[in-house]
Amino acid sequence: MHWAQMQEAGSLTGMRILLRVYRTCGRWPFRFLLFFVLLWFYARRRTAREASRDYLQRLHDFSGGATPKPTQRNVFRHFLAFSETMLDKLVGASHLLNDCRMDGSEHIDSLLEQKRGGVLVTAHLGNIDLCRKLGKRHVDTRITVLAHSEHASRFNRLLRELDPDYEIDMIQTADVGIETAIMLAQRIESGGFVVITGDRVPVSSATTTVQAPFLGRDASFPISPYVLAATLQCPLLAVFGARHGNEFILTVRQIAESVSLPRRTRDAAAIPYATTFAGLLEAECLKTPFQWFNFYPFWTPPTPAKTEETR
Repeated sequence: MHWAQMQEAGSLTGMRILLRVYRTCGRWPFRFLLFFVLLWFYARRRTAREASRDYLQRLHDFSGGATPKPTQRNVFRHFLAFSETMLDKLVGASHLLNDCRMDGSEHIDSLLEQKRGGVLVTAHLGNIDLCRKLGKRHVDTRITVLAHSEHASRFNRLLRELDPDYEIDMIQTADVGIETAIMLAQRIESGGFVVITGDRVPVSSATTTVQAPFLGRDASFPISPYVLAATLQCPLLAVFGARHGNEFILTVRQIAESVSLPRRTRDAAAIPYATTFAGLLEAECLKTPFQWFNFYPFWTPPTPAKTEETR
């Protein structure tokens, strides 16, 4: 099953009710109510349950037993962590989220001192929206997000209600053309950053993927982040935002000062970059095992299947 075939779960009214409970009563009453909501979703989402168990098993084996076992309880904890991340997104959009700490800020600071920008490749780990903190930390820095968010339209609608400027710099990947590429190049030249995810296979079957080792087995990774960095002739960095206890940490690591993808050997040339990114993602999963949120058969090539719901 391709992740884009999975529909969004949850009604807009239900999301608003949960957010109101949080605002009125705090996080623990919210968690109490969320527990019963999640039981219902857990019972209905077989594909997501199996994907979570598969991921936890691979991570447990990869870590030599240092991470949680793939028990039913831990699969449910994985679901719970995902739901709490959704709350963090909503809280962040309504300006209630505490400032996060940045690990690796020297990579960003160095580029900004040179008045340069770059491509930031991220993953569906923790709270991707923490990337927006870069723009708030550096007031003159413009962050542009390339995303496929059509499958989460209800959740994104609520985010826009909480923060009208939420999607001001978000561009749908399906809308990227020559004019968009020129605009992105201009933003990077002026010291901006373009954020793109690197851990989901493309929606378009025409877009190329490469195989890279991830948690002990090869998996498909898109080459679009590396093609983008090569096209824009700019540095490539990895960025991950996750909750560590009561603290949010935005981790920045440099993958390459410049990306070279010769036309004849483009796919093969992209493998080292994808492998480096996968290794950095592995390290983040080891630190926050319940915060990687790809609830579909990640290690299985996508095939047509019956649609399920997700968010």
